[in-house]
Amino acid sequence: MTKRQMILGMHLGNGYGSQTSAWRAPNVDPANYASFDAQVRYAQAAERGKFAFLFLPDFPGLEADVDHEAPSMTLEPMMTLAAIARATERIGLVATGSTSFNEPFNIARQFKALDVMSHGRAGWNAVTSSDPAAAANFGQTLASRPHRYQRAHETIQIAQALWGSWQQDAWIKDQKSGHFADPGKIQPINMQGEHVASRGPLPIPPSEQGQPVIFSAGGGGNGLELAGRYANGVIGATFTIDDARKQRQAYRDAARRAGRNPDEIKFFAGVMPAIGKSKRAALDRRVQLGELTAASRVAYLGSMLNLHLDAHQLDDPLTAQQLVAASPSPFDPRSPRALEVAREGWTIRDILAHGVIDYHPTPVGEASVTADHMQEWFEASACDGFWVSIDVNEDGVDTFVDEVVPLLQDRGIYHHDYDGTTLRDHLDAPAQYGLDPRLTDPTT
Repeated sequence: MTKRQMILGMHLGNGYGSQTSAWRAPNVDPANYASFDAQVRYAQAAERGKFAFLFLPDFPGLEADVDHEAPSMTLEPMMTLAAIARATERIGLVATGSTSFNEPFNIARQFKALDVMSHGRAGWNAVTSSDPAAAANFGQTLASRPHRYQRAHETIQIAQALWGSWQQDAWIKDQKSGHFADPGKIQPINMQGEHVASRGPLPIPPSEQGQPVIFSAGGGGNGLELAGRYANGVIGATFTIDDARKQRQAYRDAARRAGRNPDEIKFFAGVMPAIGKSKRAALDRRVQLGELTAASRVAYLGSMLNLHLDAHQLDDPLTAQQLVAASPSPFDPRSPRALEVAREGWTIRDILAHGVIDYHPTPVGEASVTADHMQEWFEASACDGFWVSIDVNEDGVDTFVDEVVPLLQDRGIYHHDYDGTTLRDHLDAPAQYGLDPRLTDPTT
């Protein structure tokens, strides 16, 4: 029996890295926010590491404190992935696209064009948007949660139907007979939902994988139902093996309820490695990146530990009295890890450098520490793989590919090469063209 293999995606955001101050890191061009060449370079490095996909999240607006921080998203995800598609051959290309503020025809056209351009490597992370500032950018107010999810169902189903509006043998392109395509095999879809509609057909033929793969990143009951019905990949957020295992099982159960095979949906846990030649070196790298933000995070760290902390204690460890009084906040799942690190006697600056307030777990130390973390989670069935957020892309992507990937390969849990050419191949996702016939009611 073939040993189960871990699947990796790489978070590719703003051109600098996942840390808000990555734009100030040594050897980083501060103009990389507008450099598509830099994004292509990082994508090529990830492809060298046999990553299954790049993941570009998106927020339709400006949300960073640009006084000191770079925006966390790329200029425009589809334009970025189009540039990357022309300079890579195998790695999948996944971007977020809001179902709240896009018409399904536009979504279907953009992602299908990327899918054709990349020879079958596109994926759509279909999300609802819940930020009033984003709604305001489209001249709207935020709709209710049930409204947003109903619109999401309709948008995905219409997009998938548009993707299948050409039969797979419709494009003849016979120069001798003069037949370009068979119009009888290219049909309107005429779908009308409560919130969105489209006549079709789409002016785009099938790609090598037929149509883009659906991803999901939403939580809660509505998010589970959405992912269970349509997604082949879930971008997860979790901090412990037990929670990750529960989340993964919940998505698999949701797929089963939708009449699908649970193995069709892959759950990706996040990881934000801090890698150095030693643990001290890894921490020093994060301390340097947190130079301007550490002081402002002390109070929040205190709330995670149910303590009053201020920035004057930044370079001191917690006192004996504070350690006795400290307890993990039940309102932040990262709190137990923060308390665990504090009890090891690190200064508050070093506690923060452990990534205890980062969005995903942060293994700290040599490359083997990150490999150990990933192996433990994977072998505990907590995930099917990871989406890796590199702190500073300029050197961090190469470090991960050159130091962590070989360890995973040597341990027999990560492939040495791509087994196929499309994103659907990389995810072992079943073939699908147009609407999933198992979804019997196309309007719900």
